[in-house]
Amino acid sequence: MKQWEAEEGSNTLRILVATDCHLGYLEKDEICRLDTFDTFEEICSLAVLHKADFILLGGDLFHENNPSHSTLVKCMEIIRRYCLDDRPVQFQVVSDEAACLQNRFGVVNFEDPNFKVGLPVFTIHGSPDSPAGVDGLSVIDILSACNFVNYFGKVDLGSSGVGQPSVFPIFIKKGATLVALYGLGNTRDAKLSRMFQTPNSMKWIIPESEDHMPFNILVLHQNRIKGSTTNGINERLLPSFLDLVIWGHEHECLIDPQEVPGKGFQIIQPGSSVATSLSKAEAKPKHVVLLEIKGRQYKQTNIPLKSVRPFEYVEVALKDQKGVEPNREASAYEHLDKIVRNLIDKTAASGSEPKLPLVRVKVNQVLFRKCSLNLQHCKMLGAKFLQVDYSGFSTIIPQQFGQKYIGKVANPNDILVLSRSTQRHRQQVERTDGSEEFCPNDLDQQTVEALVAESNLNMQVIDVNDLDIALNDFVNRDDNMAFHSCLEKNIEKAKNRVTSGVKNFKIGEEDIVLQMEQCIQMQENEGSLLSKVGSEKEELKVSANEEQDAHELDELIETSDEECSQLARQKRPAPMDGGSASSRRRKTDLASFCHNPGKNKGNGAKQHKAPFAQCTLVLNHMHLGM
Repeated sequence: MKQWEAEEGSNTLRILVATDCHLGYLEKDEICRLDTFDTFEEICSLAVLHKADFILLGGDLFHENNPSHSTLVKCMEIIRRYCLDDRPVQFQVVSDEAACLQNRFGVVNFEDPNFKVGLPVFTIHGSPDSPAGVDGLSVIDILSACNFVNYFGKVDLGSSGVGQPSVFPIFIKKGATLVALYGLGNTRDAKLSRMFQTPNSMKWIIPESEDHMPFNILVLHQNRIKGSTTNGINERLLPSFLDLVIWGHEHECLIDPQEVPGKGFQIIQPGSSVATSLSKAEAKPKHVVLLEIKGRQYKQTNIPLKSVRPFEYVEVALKDQKGVEPNREASAYEHLDKIVRNLIDKTAASGSEPKLPLVRVKVNQVLFRKCSLNLQHCKMLGAKFLQVDYSGFSTIIPQQFGQKYIGKVANPNDILVLSRSTQRHRQQVERTDGSEEFCPNDLDQQTVEALVAESNLNMQVIDVNDLDIALNDFVNRDDNMAFHSCLEKNIEKAKNRVTSGVKNFKIGEEDIVLQMEQCIQMQENEGSLLSKVGSEKEELKVSANEEQDAHELDELIETSDEECSQLARQKRPAPMDGGSASSRRRKTDLASFCHNPGKNKGNGAKQHKAPFAQCTLVLNHMHLGM
């Protein structure tokens, strides 16, 4: 019996899966500052307890792109406590590790002879901790450089989907079981969706051998939207050769496997390990998953997390509650107080650890108010009329309501969230001044990225998609080097495009001399051609000027000698040689009407410089290729 169990264990790969730990969330809150670290420590302890071969994280290990020193140190302390020891690793990596791991050493951390790793951690990056900056580094790269985690799934999709990025798997072998672990860290949904829809735009490295097909797992960190291809990733776009998809980024815990019709694979969505928003989706119990893979089959065990702070969520419509009078404010407060106390008692009876619970009550409240704006403002914006009719209960102040629960709940200031239910009737209002009335809540809002996309920037060097990504990193991730990184990246791409045509072009000294002789010959031919054309033009001008001088000479003969001398002194320079007056006047007139040869010489000199410039350009071009 023991021998059979040993054989089963030697062929079964055990993986503990968790996603969206968000270490450092609310680290400045006095009550909740340690919640994420307590839960992450429980995850690592569960991996040790269930004898997992390794921990698989689906992104968002950290809550911020630049976590604080305290957050980073606490994370490394937990990994060191549970993962760095002398336990033997029962599996091996049989693929090219340098092609799929993001570190300069090209090996998994447990194969490094300088480190003792008993529980390896494999992780991809998420959305807050995604690569940024000039070198495209993430906080996960810090843990990878320190040999704490094995970072994979960092695929460069290019600025505009150009090229064919390759997705390399990590082939993990344990006994007779072979697992191909693919990873795609978070990237822009629209770009990734576009590449999924374009045939042959992404290259998936698949083993060619059909005798021993691996169990294919994809770890993905994207928005999951079934009917959309722009705001998220449609699960039907994923390749059909996969067996299991572990979906990160979505915080709702959908722990049971969901099969995609017609695709042949299943999806597991563990959800976040902590609640980062007080919403209905986050109120579900938090879990991690233990996968046991043997051959082409797997078994899933859902493990609830006990260190998570209790969270209760409920929605209330005041108009449907008995005993709540619209005209008596105290009745609404009394009813909501009763609901909150029942939720607190419910968390105390759940048997969880003694932590102050999180309580959220969404109140559908109707207010006394009319919505109208200045008519001139309405006319300027050109909005349509929207009648908003509020009637019913008075306004409730959430901060004032939560004061009595200090010390009883973890979030006394935001227990209540007010949802204003309205009845909206769209109709056009006829006014004498032609203006219209509208409600400001109906104005369409656009992101800055959408405005950049609509501006139709015709840039030759910087890609608009890269500029969009840099803007998003600068605003949402506080990356002060985002635009500098975008500029450096696109300049490097432009250089590569220029030099790609001559990277294999070589030239010797004889070829250079030959090129120079050809340039000089071109210069001489062009110079002789210009001189010939100039002489022909000069002859034509001289003949034209002789006819004009003969006509002017006849006019001068009719005038007196005194007038001729005065005109000669005023219009013509003094003669430099001896001769008759008529001949001197004729020569002077011809000199004044002839084209100045000095200008022709200057123009010719400028034109003679062109071949040298072309020769210099050729030499520079050849220098790039050497």
